[in-house]
Amino acid sequence: MSSIKILKNYLAITRHKSVAAAAREIGLTAAAAGQQLQQLEQDIGIELFDRTKRSLTLNSHGRSLIEPIQEIIARYEALGSNLKSDLSGTIVLGALVSTLMGAFGKTLNELKQNYPELEIKLIAGLSSNFLDQVIEGSLDAAIVTESPYALPQNVQWTELYKEPMILISPATESKRKLPAKASYSALPFIRFERNTWTGHLVDQTIRVNKLSIIEGMELNSVEAIIELVRQGLGYSIVPKLANIAWASDKQLKIQELPGKAIFRKVGLLERKKHGRQNITLAIKKHFLSSLSKKT
Repeated sequence: MSSIKILKNYLAITRHKSVAAAAREIGLTAAAAGQQLQQLEQDIGIELFDRTKRSLTLNSHGRSLIEPIQEIIARYEALGSNLKSDLSGTIVLGALVSTLMGAFGKTLNELKQNYPELEIKLIAGLSSNFLDQVIEGSLDAAIVTESPYALPQNVQWTELYKEPMILISPATESKRKLPAKASYSALPFIRFERNTWTGHLVDQTIRVNKLSIIEGMELNSVEAIIELVRQGLGYSIVPKLANIAWASDKQLKIQELPGKAIFRKVGLLERKKHGRQNITLAIKKHFLSSLSKKT
């Protein structure tokens, strides 16, 4: 019968959709990871992926096994947990890179220090992609922005914190106030990718504040947008990330929007029932208690 290591290898492959990428995560060669996948399929007697020469696609059999295998691993890692005072085991979290630069990054580090037996694996990506991965079980949970759409009934989202949307421009721009119904600058507007959840929030901010913009570049990274604005290539609307020293950044000019304040809400997305709920509950409690101490 397949070992726990083989089962973990399988879950890593479902997350990355690549044997080579999964192998790098778990410290195997691509050949060894591929052999372990074949061994699992032989043990259970069915193929879990549809294969071509260039692609590996999880099939319906493979998707149906993700949650049972997660439960097996969770129970295995829980063996002897009654003898430990701390949380232990592994949780796989999706996380926006910008949230790690925001309020969540510091809290995550504190949580790891408080629970040294807890292994947190982080996968970077976009909120909309994480939703599918949480639903199918390849992620235990994800740190995402609030969805602009209604969520499926089998998942839940818990708000952890919020960040105001701000306008940033190069420090070399004039110091005049942002006019409500005119173009702010001759520079192009650098926007977050439209079809993402944060992109929808940027569009909402533009509409609510009745801004007229000159379209420029479109990216899916808050960090890259901030850097391009620093270089004088445009201006943008971004969330005010908590761990950036905005006030001391001499290359940026920060300005509040003239109309209604819009906030990016960040929270924990998870299935309503899953094998890592004890850990996600601890994450939420620890995070919210950390915030209450600061206020």
